[in-house]
Amino acid sequence: MTDRGSSSSRRAFLTATAAAAAVPALAGKALPAHAAAGSPQSGPAKQVPGPELRAILKEIDPHRIETIVTRLAAFGTRHTLSSQDDPVRGIGAAREWIFEQLTKYAAASQGRMTVALQSYVQEPAPRIPTATRITNVVATLRGTEEPERVYVVTGHYDSRASDVLDATSDAPGADDDASGVAVIMELARVMARRPTRATIVFAAVAGEEQGLYGSDHLAQQLKDAGVDVQAMVSNDIVGTGDAHDGSAADPRTVRLFVEGVPTAETPAQTATRQSVGGENDGPSRQLGRFVRDVAENTQTGMAVRVVWRRDRYLRGSDHISFLQRGWPAGRFTEPRENFAHEHQDVRVEDGVQFGDLVEFCDFRYIARVARVNAAALWSLAQAPGTPKGVVIDTTQLTNETTLRWAAGQGSPAGYEVLWRETTAPDWQHVLPVGDVTTVTIDLSKDNVFFGVRAVGRTGLRSPVAAPAPG
Repeated sequence: MTDRGSSSSRRAFLTATAAAAAVPALAGKALPAHAAAGSPQSGPAKQVPGPELRAILKEIDPHRIETIVTRLAAFGTRHTLSSQDDPVRGIGAAREWIFEQLTKYAAASQGRMTVALQSYVQEPAPRIPTATRITNVVATLRGTEEPERVYVVTGHYDSRASDVLDATSDAPGADDDASGVAVIMELARVMARRPTRATIVFAAVAGEEQGLYGSDHLAQQLKDAGVDVQAMVSNDIVGTGDAHDGSAADPRTVRLFVEGVPTAETPAQTATRQSVGGENDGPSRQLGRFVRDVAENTQTGMAVRVVWRRDRYLRGSDHISFLQRGWPAGRFTEPRENFAHEHQDVRVEDGVQFGDLVEFCDFRYIARVARVNAAALWSLAQAPGTPKGVVIDTTQLTNETTLRWAAGQGSPAGYEVLWRETTAPDWQHVLPVGDVTTVTIDLSKDNVFFGVRAVGRTGLRSPVAAPAPG
């Protein structure tokens, strides 16, 4: 594409009408100085962490995370079919302890955070031989300005032995998935004391190892209530960057799995997406780009390796329950799993101890994963919501591109149009267009991919929304 610095050599990017609408609309708005309307940039503006986010990241404590993982492992087993009533062993004891801890955290929230046990009885089903009560522990930090806009983060507190129906053998489940539960609990503790514009749900879900039952129930409850879930992440097996299998350790990377074509799309929607080459622009892929951008430009100490798959081969996690209902979702997991240590009864063979044990966890690594989550969730909840109803006008044969979208949630200060080459994985250019809902750009829609994002008054940006043909 033409060098954007040589604007005199080509027509302006905005048509005269759109430019005239954009510039006055910025009067009195708190857009950053570099985001003046009509001034294209190479490379999207980065999310810059404010003092509150920096304070949150500093408060995440690996020692507290160690305490959580160690305590959960000490329940012996947290198998979904284990005892619901034993006070010291089994899933019931773990459930009560998690509820008690989250309730303590909520006490510091001045009423913004509530904690609930969300239960239902799962009738016999695959891996559930008898009717079984499944309970999620859900802490909800209600947004102060846009409580109807919701972001969800989960870890599953159930565990398993080698035999998925063995509810009695020790299955401490330190990495899978006390580590993920420790992430959501530490996030709840640190964020409870801080007001957020939008709502964040921190959920310790059950029944994952038996078939995602707890997260499926949570997602359906949110769906039935008409909740606007704008993003969800699952933390599942985030205990260490060292697989303990002789491979090179990677303590500064976490994987984030995000699907391409949305699971919940109809065949007609998929055909339309594929006809315009939008396989890499689904909402979950945009979430992945957002998380990597935010996490790698703050003090998380981590690189986010975005993997363009729904999940690993032959595996799945709780984000799938949300994908199935049409919401953007992804799954955090460590860079290299050691399958010999996962889902194994605690036993010794030839002097080597097998089992998902506390000894295999790196609590500083888990803390860094928690910081990645915190950076993403805080930025999502404090920024405007993702633009909705974004369409690209395909009714006329022109070399210009017209984009339209609905007025955004949270009264954004303005919007930005982004684009990239069709062969590029990430956004390459950004154009601030002001507080408008339609814009025409002198750039062919046939040659690049477009997106739109909202910009808040503090400079925080929403995830990008890719347009649908219209």
